Order: sequence, then structure tokens, then C-alpha cells
Amino acid sequence: MQLFEEVSQLLFPTRCFGCHTVGFSICFTCRAEWNPRYYSSHISKLRVHSAVIYSKTASRILLAAKEQGLKGADTLIIDSLVHVLSQGEFDHHNIRLVPIPSSSNAIRRRGRSFIVEITDAVAKIMGLPQTDCLELIRKVRDQSGLHATDRSHNLHGAFGLKKGAFPRGDLILIDDVVTTGATLGEAARVLKSQGFHVLASVTACVAQPLR
Repeated sequence: MQLFEEVSQLLFPTRCFGCHTVGFSICFTCRAEWNPRYYSSHISKLRVHSAVIYSKTASRILLAAKEQGLKGADTLIIDSLVHVLSQGEFDHHNIRLVPIPSSSNAIRRRGRSFIVEITDAVAKIMGLPQTDCLELIRKVRDQSGLHATDRSHNLHGAFGLKKGAFPRGDLILIDDVVTTGATLGEAARVLKSQGFHVLASVTACVAQPLR
């Protein structure tokens, strides 16, 4: 077994998720950028709690998890979300975690529903319930090249509740990154329009300032 692992390292050496340097899954320099702290921002009346400032390093780590399915990158994201949930003042609330859904195309491409899996792992660590109650009910454009107003228009009316879903409690939306806040804002709007209580959102990364 040890010989196999040594040969594997020679053929497929471990590289940093952030800069691809051979050695560790995250090097010292990139760890300095991916260092979970606690940041608070707002989207309208929705409070957003985040762990890491969005950067090129953070972007690469998120892509390593979402598009390459690297479990080490998943772990970094999960740990950052757990860190923020532990820092937030949620002790006196009936918390239930709600993942932001991916598109059907993204799920097929990745072979999994990324944020749903991440949220499930966080829920198990924290001992919190989670409910996968949201779904995309129409096609949306790729958000990456859109500005704030275009993102808002792109997502308006895109989310709906799954049939039979009834997410009781104080809901916390979970996502990997918040940039303009369009996704979280629309998800919160849909839930509130159905009479559910959205307490806040927690994300691994936050763009500073929100753009």
C-alpha cells in the first residue's frame, strides 16, 4: 500500500488547489488567502455571513470543488461554512439549512448537486436539519459575465418550491459565494412570498464590496 501511494505521488503529485504548486493540497501562501474569518454584509434586508474574501485563490478552490469534484477542496468549503455558522449568533433560533440549487445542466455535468452535498455535510457536522426545498423552474443564463442589474433580471422568477416542500423554522440559505447578491436575494424572496421565515444566509466566500 505504501509503495502504491509513493508511486501515485510520483505520477500524480499533490498540487495546491489555489496555485497548483506541487506539494500540499493548499500551500502556505494560498492558506493565507483562504483563512476563514467572519464577514457580515447585507442584501437588502437579508444578512449574509461569510468566511473568506473572494479572490483568485478562492475562485480556484471553488472551481476545484464544483467542476473537478476534488474532495479536499470540498473540505475547505465545508470547514469555512461550519466556521461561520459557529460564529453567527444563531443559538436561540430554530435553524434549518437551505441549499441554493444548481441547474439541471450543472448537475449533469458535475455528476452531483454541489451545494446540496456541501450543505448536507455541514448539517451533519453541526447537528442541524437541512431541507433541499428550492429548485430552478426555468432556464437562466450563465451569471459570470453579467452585472448586478442583469443578474437580478436573469434570476427573477427562476426559483420555486419543490412540490410538497414546507421548510419550517428559521431558514439559513447556503451558497458557495456571494458577489452581487442576486441569487440569494431571489431565493429569499421566493421563500418569504410563501410565508416562510428566512433568517440569514451563510456563504464560504464574499466579494468585497458586493458588486
